[in-house]
Amino acid sequence: MHLDLLYTATGAFVGLIVGLTGVGGGSLMTPLLVLALGVHPVTAVGTDLLNAAATKAVGALAHHRRNHVDWAIVARLSAGSVPAAALTLFALSHLGLRASQSSHLVTKVLGAALIITALTVFFRKALLRMRGAHKLSTRAQNGLTILVGAMIGVVVSISSVGAGAVGVTALLLLYPGLPLLRVIGTDIAHAVPLTLVAGMGHWMIGSVDVAMLVALLCGSVPGIIAGSCLAPRIPAGALRTVLAVVLLAVGFKMLSA
Repeated sequence: MHLDLLYTATGAFVGLIVGLTGVGGGSLMTPLLVLALGVHPVTAVGTDLLNAAATKAVGALAHHRRNHVDWAIVARLSAGSVPAAALTLFALSHLGLRASQSSHLVTKVLGAALIITALTVFFRKALLRMRGAHKLSTRAQNGLTILVGAMIGVVVSISSVGAGAVGVTALLLLYPGLPLLRVIGTDIAHAVPLTLVAGMGHWMIGSVDVAMLVALLCGSVPGIIAGSCLAPRIPAGALRTVLAVVLLAVGFKMLSA
């Protein structure tokens, strides 16, 4: 019971941050489960993906009601991410997810994804300044959106990390005229089909802990609702900086494990 309460508290904390910033779902949840609570890396990834699917569905609904979701962009991202996730899981299923080599792969990919996520958070303003000098055609914009979705689909399926900070940064670069709250809402909405497909794949492989999933959802669903409601009122810049520092430290720790 004590462990269940820790899972619920972890879910609430991560859900709140995701609702506020669109960042920090898998980037925080999976490392917390692995490093702080001792969960097997593959089980942590699979369970967190289904937790993210349910949690972000609630968050997407909250943002949709405030007109913070661009569904056309969601469709383009999903056109790349969902097939990429399915193909990645098919490949992983033939590696044997419970093998020690597979656990090592997940840990290393997770560490690398965390560092990339932290860097995109740190240098988001510089990336946006660089992007400002180059105007994309609509065709190129659409094609790059699908490509970014595919890249996110691969990484998220292996590590559960990347849909948040990397997705938000990519959307800011590809759609500089899109308001920040609409970027966050769109990114959260895109994460729903991606994490659902990836999570169901992990479920079929046997890498989901149902009891842990229920405990996480008891905290993460209220957390993301609260964060989505507070997002228009709270500046998230300082929170993102702290988050980036934590992600960078955890990423290097997992790479050295």
